[in-house]
Amino acid sequence: MGSDPSFPRLALTGITKAYPTVLANDGIDLTVMPGEIHAVLGENGAGKSTLMKIIYGAVKPDAGTIAWEGKTVTIANPARARRLGIGMVFQHFSLFETLSVADNIALALDRERAGSGLPARIRDVSAKYGLPLDPARYVHTMSVGERQRVEIVRCLLQDPRLLIMDEPTSVLTPQAVEKLFETLRRLAAEGCSILYISHKLDEIRALCHKATVLRAGKVTGTCDPRRESASSLARMMIGGDLPHPSHRDTSAAGDALVVRDLTLAADDPFGTPLSAISFTVRAGEVLGIAGVSGNGQKELLAALSGERRIAQGSAIALLGRPAGRLDAAQRRALGLAFVPEERLGRGAVPEMSLSENALLTAHRKGMVTRGFVRDRVVRQYATETIREYGVKAGGPDAAARSLSGGNLQKYIVGREIRQRPKVLIAAQPTWGVDVGAAAQIRQALLDLRDEGVAVLVVSEELDELFEICDRLAVIAQGRLSEPKPLHETNAEEIGLLMSGSFIQAGVESTRSFSPAGMI
Repeated sequence: MGSDPSFPRLALTGITKAYPTVLANDGIDLTVMPGEIHAVLGENGAGKSTLMKIIYGAVKPDAGTIAWEGKTVTIANPARARRLGIGMVFQHFSLFETLSVADNIALALDRERAGSGLPARIRDVSAKYGLPLDPARYVHTMSVGERQRVEIVRCLLQDPRLLIMDEPTSVLTPQAVEKLFETLRRLAAEGCSILYISHKLDEIRALCHKATVLRAGKVTGTCDPRRESASSLARMMIGGDLPHPSHRDTSAAGDALVVRDLTLAADDPFGTPLSAISFTVRAGEVLGIAGVSGNGQKELLAALSGERRIAQGSAIALLGRPAGRLDAAQRRALGLAFVPEERLGRGAVPEMSLSENALLTAHRKGMVTRGFVRDRVVRQYATETIREYGVKAGGPDAAARSLSGGNLQKYIVGREIRQRPKVLIAAQPTWGVDVGAAAQIRQALLDLRDEGVAVLVVSEELDELFEICDRLAVIAQGRLSEPKPLHETNAEEIGLLMSGSFIQAGVESTRSFSPAGMI
């Protein structure tokens, strides 16, 4: 029965899951056929990730049945799911940071597959699918994009019959995305079923055979995405037309953030050293930095945010003041706001409430008087951020970890923007958020720019960078290409630069520094 391509591999009936503040899944029916790439669409908080975790055994449903190849099953835990042949790539990674890549992958494999030949198999599979990994590297030294590679390769090594992918391309380059799609199409042709969650509608139209749309925990429709437009899919998701950010022409003013010949050794054996990085962000412009994850973004962001202070204080100037030796709090006091790429753990403390997380970075907004916290002001700030950015949460007292990834991202971005900074640095600002929320965040960044704020966006989402940036540079192997106005470049050229072509050509940012010449 399981080998019959006309018989469902997975059939969900009436799946329901309720939490104290939200009904995440409300009587969901879903059928996935062998060899089918099936998309699950919906806004942040629509119930997609909860449903996938139920299929994978990480969450227990309150009601409903699961049939696997014609037999009703109870998937009590992920180990049971893996024995059935179900693999999952999580949006929020399930990795042990103190273990190596090989150790993390071994934990998900049976004893035979996790034997002494595992490191070689990891190298072979990761190279075959264009997702290079060093099996000996420790996860805590890896960027978000590199950790995502570990999750994907770990699943591929399990030879799954159903592969669940939750935002698998959110931090991959266009070339890596196409390589991944080739892999998924090959897996589907071999009979593997794939459940695919993504907010990138063009990807879904190009890859998936069928789509199920969720809204507020319920199935609101199914379609063949290949016969739909991005606009019609968006309307099915959000119940209206997709908003498009408005980009006004403005004139950039004085230098707000200046980086001059920043050279920095890696702070761990697997890090990327920075070499002679120079750029300027002016008040009233958005500068974008593109690049494949693991090429120095983590080190650059740590140096810019103040998480890592540097010896040459003049290498970073913030609003006319040398800032290299200032810590994060001192830079924020000058007018810097920062959105890190990791939501949980760096952008927000998981166990703390949304109000408490607001206090951590926005305490200068009247939240503290003579050393005493003004709880009413803190709660009001959190409440207004929730309302203004459409965050689906149980209120200001909800723990950060209780929010879906996209909703927590909206809250963190809103918390930083509402501080009215003079310089905003945002890493992966729309990672994992739905199309409507992504448009809202991008518009908020453009509104800041129009108000004279200097905005630096570090992202691997090229469509996003081309939509909001005034100039664009690429980081590769710890070096930065010369920033170019958007009208002087295109996605193909940026993709080539992301491979490091400008380094081989000798077009590096080691030339003499001239802020005016970089505009």
